[in-house]
Amino acid sequence: MKRIGVLTSGGDAPGMNAAIRAVVRTALYHGVEVCGIRRGYAGLLAGEIEPMSSPSVGGIINRGGTILRTARSEEFRTEAGLHQAAQVLAQHGIDALVVIGGDGSMRGAIALRRYAKLQVIGIPATIDNDIPGTDYSIGFDTAVNTAMDAIDKIRDTAYSHERVFVIEVMGRHNGFIALEVGLAGGAEAILIPEVPYDLSDLLRRLDESYQRGKHSSIIVVAEGAARAADVQKFLEMHTPYRIRALVLGHMQRGGSPTAFDRVLATQFGVLAVERLLKGGTDEMVGIEGGKLITVPIEYVQMTTRTVDARKLEIATMMAI
Repeated sequence: MKRIGVLTSGGDAPGMNAAIRAVVRTALYHGVEVCGIRRGYAGLLAGEIEPMSSPSVGGIINRGGTILRTARSEEFRTEAGLHQAAQVLAQHGIDALVVIGGDGSMRGAIALRRYAKLQVIGIPATIDNDIPGTDYSIGFDTAVNTAMDAIDKIRDTAYSHERVFVIEVMGRHNGFIALEVGLAGGAEAILIPEVPYDLSDLLRRLDESYQRGKHSSIIVVAEGAARAADVQKFLEMHTPYRIRALVLGHMQRGGSPTAFDRVLATQFGVLAVERLLKGGTDEMVGIEGGKLITVPIEYVQMTTRTVDARKLEIATMMAI
């Protein structure tokens, strides 16, 4: 193996730069050239490829986003697009590829392997933390801490003005962020897509809280479960409480990565290159029970990652 390509794809996640840095410097340490592919699979099709050096990744471990940028590509999903991507890789002498991204990025890597003769290793990076085969993906810890910091500040206003705040966090298909930040932030209720809920029950719980003397509440809602504005409207129609809705949105993707995400991304990047050097391919790196592992990259398509329902139960108990 003479040359490794690295790209970031899909939604950006804090810690992607730390992973890029680790891939580049580990490869160079072992005498292997590295090329950065800009704008993900879209950039690969356009041939946006350039050599990377140790100085080119200097000072980026603390930066959010991705210096390689990212984009989505419908053309890459087609047979013609996959053929073209394989040809571009061959033209640049890239015989191994590290893909940093979410489940869609991993599926793209699987599809590309059917058309290109190269080794492929995936690095899970998404704030949603919904990639099976790893306990944590790069960016999740930072997103949770960003949301938690916002909720801590909002709680001060909620208490001062005796209001209910409905806070919407990211999570179109899962409630990992909502559950984690709701539990850590002491939310009175958490709504996630995986667990059915009844707004009438939420209303009852708020009434009980007020009867116990609690005159402010925080409700955390995953965007895939409900819209904060809709929950606000329902509560205003059925209660005398003053309700406010807030959508945290894309701020959860940005910002400097936490120490946890920086270390995790660095470990993932090093392991990805080491696996390539040992002949590994069609694998995704991950962490399970505190230990670094690799799993077949197809595992992403074979199963789904589920939330810990016990955490929701604990959060309910803590809201009394």
